[in-house]
Order: sequence, then C-alpha cells, then structure tokens
Amino acid sequence: MDELASPTHPRMFSLQKIVEISYYNMGRIRLQWSRIWEVIGDHFNKVGCNPNEDVAIFAVDSLRQLSMKFLEKGELANFRFQKDFLRPFEHIMKKNRSPTIRDMVVRCIAQMVNSQAGNIRSGWKNIFSVFHLAASDQDESIVELAFQTTGHIVMNVFAKHFPATIDSFQDAVKCLSEFACNAAFPDTSMEAIRLIRHCAKYVSERPQAFNEYTSDDMNVPAEDRVWVRGWFPILFELSCIINRCKLDVRTRGLTVMFEIMKTYGHTFEKHWWQDLFRIVFRIFDNMKLPEQQSEKAEWMTTTCNHALYAICDVFTQYFEVLNDVLLDDIFAQLYWCVQQDNEQLARSGTNCLENVVILNGEKFLPETWDKTCTCMLDIFKTTIPHALLTWRPSHSEGDSPLQNDAGEKQLDAVSQKSVDVLSKGEDQLSVTSTEKMPLDWRQSQFSLGSNASDDAAKVKISSKLQEQKLFAAFLIKCVVQLELIQTIDNIVFFPATSRKEDAENLAAAQRDAIDADVHIEKQDQGMYHYLTSKQLFKLLDCLLESHRFAKSFNSNNEQRTALWKAGFKGKSKPNLLKQETSSVACGLRILFRMYTDKKRSDAWAEVQHRLLNVCSEALSYFLTLASESHREAWTNLLLLFLTKVLKIDDERFKAHASRYYALLCEIMQFNLIPELRAVLRKFYLRIGLVFKISHPSEQEHGSTNK
Repeated sequence: MDELASPTHPRMFSLQKIVEISYYNMGRIRLQWSRIWEVIGDHFNKVGCNPNEDVAIFAVDSLRQLSMKFLEKGELANFRFQKDFLRPFEHIMKKNRSPTIRDMVVRCIAQMVNSQAGNIRSGWKNIFSVFHLAASDQDESIVELAFQTTGHIVMNVFAKHFPATIDSFQDAVKCLSEFACNAAFPDTSMEAIRLIRHCAKYVSERPQAFNEYTSDDMNVPAEDRVWVRGWFPILFELSCIINRCKLDVRTRGLTVMFEIMKTYGHTFEKHWWQDLFRIVFRIFDNMKLPEQQSEKAEWMTTTCNHALYAICDVFTQYFEVLNDVLLDDIFAQLYWCVQQDNEQLARSGTNCLENVVILNGEKFLPETWDKTCTCMLDIFKTTIPHALLTWRPSHSEGDSPLQNDAGEKQLDAVSQKSVDVLSKGEDQLSVTSTEKMPLDWRQSQFSLGSNASDDAAKVKISSKLQEQKLFAAFLIKCVVQLELIQTIDNIVFFPATSRKEDAENLAAAQRDAIDADVHIEKQDQGMYHYLTSKQLFKLLDCLLESHRFAKSFNSNNEQRTALWKAGFKGKSKPNLLKQETSSVACGLRILFRMYTDKKRSDAWAEVQHRLLNVCSEALSYFLTLASESHREAWTNLLLLFLTKVLKIDDERFKAHASRYYALLCEIMQFNLIPELRAVLRKFYLRIGLVFKISHPSEQEHGSTNK
C-alpha cells in the first residue's frame, strides 16, 4: 500500500506480484484458497478504491482476469466460494465514485456473464448487487450497459440455467426494481417492469424448482417456498415501484402487479393472499402518501383510484377464496376513500362498493349482507354535512366574497351539482383546485391592502384558506351522499332500472294509461331478493335521514344566503334538491316493492305504516314549497308516488287515499304539468269507485265527454 501511496508515480510491482501469486495458487483446495483470498480480497478492496485512477484500473482489470480464471473451474452445490471471490467488485462499485472505474466494473461483470454464465452459481448475488448499485447511477452508459446485461440474464440465462440462479432470483427482481425507480431514464424504467412481469412467468412455469430449493437460512415449508422466494419478491418490488416512482412508471407498475394477480392468482394459497394485500393496502397508507398537497391530490386521484378498482376486480375474480380474507379490508378501504378530501376518490369509493355488491351479491351469506349494509350505513352517517346547517362566517360580510373567476366557477358547481350530477370532467373539485382560490385571493389582498398590517393580512388569508377547505369538504360530503343514494338504488334494483321506470311513468301519464303495467326490463337483476326486510329497513332509514337533512338545508333560506355570500355560491344559492328528491324516491321504490312482495307478508304492516308516514310527510312538505322550480324538481317523485298507489289493491288503496285525500286536494291549486294532472285525475276517479261515490258507467261516460 505504501508503494501505491505516491500521487504522481505509484509503483505497482507488489500489486503485480500479488496478482501472480493469486493466479498460481488458484489450484489449491477451496478451503485453503478461501483463507488466502480473505487477505488478498481485502487488499483489492482498498486498491480498487485508490484515488489514483491508474492504480484502480489496474486492480479492477487484474480482478477481472483472476475472476474469469476462477469461474472457469465452476462451483459445486452448497459451496459459496464464487460469492467471496467476486465481493471486491461489489465493494469497489459501492465505495468508488469515479465514473471511469464504475463503468469498468460494470463492463468486467458484463464480460463474465456473457462468457461464463453456465459456470456461475453463488456469484450471481454479487453480480446483481453490482448492477443494483449501477441502476441508481446518473451516468447513462453505466445504467444502459448494466441494464442490457441484466435483461440478458433474465431473458436468456434464466431460461437455460434457472436452477443455478434460483438462489439469486430475489436479487434479480430487486435489481430490476432499482432500474425502474431511476427517474432519469423512463424508458429503462418501463422495460424493467416488463422484465419483472417476465420473471413472474418463470415462477409460474417452474414452481417445483422453488419447492425443491433449500438453503441454510430458510425454515419455510416446501409448499410455501414458491411464494416466499418467487411470488412475494415480485409483488413486493412492484409495490415499491408504485410507492417510489412518478406517475407514468407507478401506473405501469400498478397495472403489472394486478395483471400478475389476475393471471396467476388461481395458484395462490389463502394465506398468501393475506400477505399480498398487506402490501397492496400500503398504497392507501396516510403515512406513506406525499406530504405536499398537490402531490397528495394527484396520488389519490390516479394511483389510489386505479388501485381501488383493481382490488375490486381481483376480489370479484377470486371471490370464493378472498371472501373470508379480504371483504372486511375492502369495506374499510372504501370507507377510508370517502373520508378523504378528494372528490374523485370519494366517487370511486361508492362506485366500487356498488360494483363489488352487484357482481358478488348473489354469493353473499346473510352475515356478509349485514357487513355490507353496515358499511353503507357508516358511510351515510359520516358524510352527512351537518355543519352546513350550523356554519357561520368568521368575518364581517364586507370582507369576504371571492370575486375571482376561479372562485365563481368552482363554487357554481355546488348548486349545479346538487341539482344534477354532471359528468366527472365538468364538476371535478378536489382540495388542490380549491387551494388555488385562496392563492389568487392572497395576491389580490396584498396588491390592494397596502394600508393593512402584515399580521392582519396573514390572519385574514389563513381564515380564508380554512374556509375554502371547509367548503370543499362540505361539497365532497354532498357528492358522496348523492352517489350513495344512487348506489343503494342500483344495488337494490339494478343500474338504470329506476331511470327507466320514471321514463315509463311519464310516458304512461302522457298516454293517460296508468292502468297498463309499467314493464321494466331487468327488474329482478338487482339484489332486492337477497336482502332481508330488516336490512332494507336499515337502508331506508339512511335514505330518509339524508332526505330530511337535504330538506332542512333547502328550507333554511337564511343559512343558504350566508353561505352564498361567503363564497359557497354559483348562479344561485346552494341547494340540495337532487339529494332531497332522489333519497325519498329510492325509499318509496323499496317500500312499494316490499308492499307487493308476497314473500315479505310478515313485514307488510310495518311497510304500510312507514309508507303512510313517508308519503304524508312528503306531500305536506311539497305544499310548503314557494318556488316553482323547486316544485318542478318533485314532478318525477309525485308521478312515482301516485302511479305506485294507483296499482295497489282496493283495500290498501282505501287506507292510502283517506290519508292523502286532503293533501292532494291542496296540490290541485298549483300549476301542475299535464302528466301530473292526468295521474291525479285517475287517482280521484279511483277514489270514486273504491269508496262507491260513483259507478264505472258514470266514469266511462265522463271520459267520453272529455
């Protein structure tokens, strides 16, 4: 080492002699040779990291020659001499930051792979360790050569010598993961993920190789070895790619991870799935989410959203295996999604709940349905925005209203969305978009408020920021309520059934043919028959609670005005008309369906009691509506109610007609649409017949004169 210490003229005589000694002693028995190399290898570690590049180059080149000679001898099973011999390359790559030396190390290893792959055994670990270190480099030539060689190993060497490489299979996957996580080379990242996907093919085709593999540090049952050594490393490294990489790479990693599950999941044991989903659910872990608000919003809208749908797809595909393992976790995750300040993720949570139940509900056990209903109840209760009714501005009225265009555009979505859920692209509002508004407001405050003190301005900005975040949270809760109402309707009656029924009711009223049966296709495809009466009543209570909240808000003109002035506004004051009408409409459909279901005759008394109360309450509320546009929003609901009542038998009709008669007489004073008047006429004519006030012949005569 003293000879090599000279910065200008290092002498390499001794180093040359060490190389020669190593060369001539390589024929010794392995036990003796390993003791010799323990000393010599440590010397090469130091020389390979010498600051003088000439010395380091000589050392690495000498190591290369010795290694090639050593590898020619091959290695017997259960021996690890190659691993010890090649360790200096790993050390030099880790410690020497010189691009020239690092490039040379990679080239030396590449040459060994290309010429001696058939003889390498335990040395694969060192090779993948060197390439793992090269994978995070910023030098393109180093990364490219290392990746090309890794690709050659995975595609060709594994195919020919898989049993010899199986001990290092995890290292290979980890190495590919590191290439995928190098943000400087996106093309390499994508190709690395493709190679990981190819590794899954080896595990699938050669499970026996893993089961037969043994090592000193492995106390794993034979049947689980293919999971511990094969599947788990692949899926774990893909999850690392998802958690570490930028959007396009992590999206590809996520896609491949779930492709592997869908393609090979039929070979997985139940307890493997449990291990796997502990990894998968890390995607939603709050502690691992990006800290910056904009990045967090992007993560939730893209990766979390994608993962949620993919998890539900896998659950549906392997329902029989995963039902016991995963259902509780899925419901917990869906619940988490609707609690986040991200509208897209909240919508996806309710949509995934709907998909899971509609696709698998036929196979649910009674206790599974109880869990499902409990999940929906929990979401309902925690997303009713009670604070909308109690919120008060924290500043004087003149201070606050947002005048910028962004504020107008975003807050307009509140009233519009509550009336009708638009396409996702039009009404998207996340925390990110709401945060942009206070920034604009901040700039305008500083430009206009030169007389105000800095402290006062900061307090005002902070207050406004909190207010806008609160408004965004209110809005998301309103969206979840609306989505969940639709979800319950779709689950119970099948998607689009209720919409078709409303269209049929309107068409029948226009034809004045209410007596004709409104035929709805796919009526029995919903989950209605699988739900018990008790479960349906639970859902009904949630729907009515949502309805009453929306009704309270829409009736509170003073509160709506305060919110409007504070910036929670659009072209009109905020309202929850859609929530108000769709919730009670879904409730009525459930009750009337139960009312005519002979299998539920034991619940008819309670159904009738609830129907009479709900319908009376709804009609009484309708009579208090002062706004014509508000009454118009109730048109379909009134048509539904009257059409359903007209179809029940005479004995039941008597109970309903006597309860609603006075209220329906009051409704006649409003300017109703022709379809509603036609149905009301049918209702009053039916009253005449049922209560024997008139005779059928008189009614027919009246119809002719009409």
